[in-house]
Amino acid sequence: MPNFSNSHEVFNQAPPFGDVNLIATNRPLLDALDAHGADPDAEGLVAFGAAWGSAERIDLGRLANENPPKLRTHDARGYRIDAVEFHPAYHVLMRASMEDGLHASTWDEPGSGNAHVARAARIYTAAGVESGHVCPITMTHASAAALAASPNRLAEWLPKIRSRDYDSRFIPFWEKSAVTLGMGMTEKQGGTDVRANTTRAAQKAGDEYALTGHKWFMSAPMCDAFLVLAQAPGGLTCFLLPRFRPDGSLNALRLQRLKDKLGNRSNASSEVEFHEAFAWRIGEEGRGVRTIIEMVQLTRLDCAVASAGLARMGLALAMHHARHRSVFQRKLIDQPAMRMVLGDLALESEAMTALSLRAAHSFDLQQTDEHEAAHARLVTPAAKFGICKAAPRLLYEAMECLGGNGYVEESALPRLYREAPVNAIWEGSGNVIALDILRAETREPEVATAVLEHLMADIQDLPGASEAARDLVMALHSPEAEARARFIAERLFLLAATAALARSAPPEITQAYALTRLAAPSRMIGANDLGPAVNPLLERAFVAI
Repeated sequence: MPNFSNSHEVFNQAPPFGDVNLIATNRPLLDALDAHGADPDAEGLVAFGAAWGSAERIDLGRLANENPPKLRTHDARGYRIDAVEFHPAYHVLMRASMEDGLHASTWDEPGSGNAHVARAARIYTAAGVESGHVCPITMTHASAAALAASPNRLAEWLPKIRSRDYDSRFIPFWEKSAVTLGMGMTEKQGGTDVRANTTRAAQKAGDEYALTGHKWFMSAPMCDAFLVLAQAPGGLTCFLLPRFRPDGSLNALRLQRLKDKLGNRSNASSEVEFHEAFAWRIGEEGRGVRTIIEMVQLTRLDCAVASAGLARMGLALAMHHARHRSVFQRKLIDQPAMRMVLGDLALESEAMTALSLRAAHSFDLQQTDEHEAAHARLVTPAAKFGICKAAPRLLYEAMECLGGNGYVEESALPRLYREAPVNAIWEGSGNVIALDILRAETREPEVATAVLEHLMADIQDLPGASEAARDLVMALHSPEAEARARFIAERLFLLAATAALARSAPPEITQAYALTRLAAPSRMIGANDLGPAVNPLLERAFVAI
């Protein structure tokens, strides 16, 4: 009888991706760090890259997403608890990120050093491994900017925000060693139009209010408190709503369900109703949007940085596969057509990496440099617009590099692909961001002009740069400017990305980006003529160490 138990030998397969230093192998990231004065060794980034590139850490990302959180509205006795349970892998990832300060490091000594740049490198790297848990990390980090509108609340919460512990216990915040904060802005009837919110806030005493209403999207509902918007007598106002009342009783947040989302599955996102829920006012009545916008600016930066990290991980997986897989008697990495695809992916990833760290750099300097403050205000939304919109397209192309091996769930690429759209949608989808940029340029034309001039100082001699700047200005002053808002946002993104590359990438790579993204409309990945830049792009994309 023939033995069919071992019918064939498995060969010509790439080894598992893991136990790789995700920062030390990333030359574009290292160069961007160097361009902005951040030393990877001094900042602990090389060790961070090794930890997050370990096979164990990468597998935790898989486990956290294959075992999504579960809602428990009541306990066994019938008491309302509104709790969410997570797989242990999620807690391990949260603990690792908080121990490394991803949630708070820029608040240790605000306005000093390269805190935003170093933190951006960490967010970028961690997001490529597991992006869902980054949501509460991002919101906790950004919350301090909104809390600054009420110094007494900031003083009360900031020490626990800055803690490097991870305390997941469901108890009042004052009994915990560390806290996380979330946000809930959108409602069923309004969505992005938060001024249409119907949640009502009734003042009880001083800055204490009772909130009644709902939120259609409230992410990370196991956070210790949430920044929310509600209609107070004086207009739309920002509030801090804790999970427990000051008397220690459970606050009246009624979780209706957890969202069944396309991606971001390790992170719980909920619909919630407030039944005279206790909250503290943050800032003045009627200034809710102004208060919350300080938080939104930081979360938008993280959207751009995390999407750049997702695209980078897709490129790393594609490069890893191409270096080990042979087709038609040659390694994929040596096939001319594949080299063009990988080179184009690497070019896009270089630009995303350079721009996201350049934007973070402007946050480090904005307290003392008016130009950098203007750059942060105007370029950050443009970076979010361009990077987040590009990520799904690039991850699909990375998936195609692996073929069927990239399409099956055993690969990380389906999860990365499903994850990618959320950053383009959260904190302002494409039209919202484009219109925000348009309003900013219209409201502060002299600032917009100065930002554009500074960008052009680095790239004015590159192919297509002057024409792109001219087209942007003409569209901005056109009677149809609002209808052309996306065109304006895209042009600003491309100019900013080119200028960021000029600061950190080799000249031939910046030249290739300008030729294929500014001088001519970008074609599909692999169809752009990269000229002599292909070799350095591939050499830099995934450095063997």
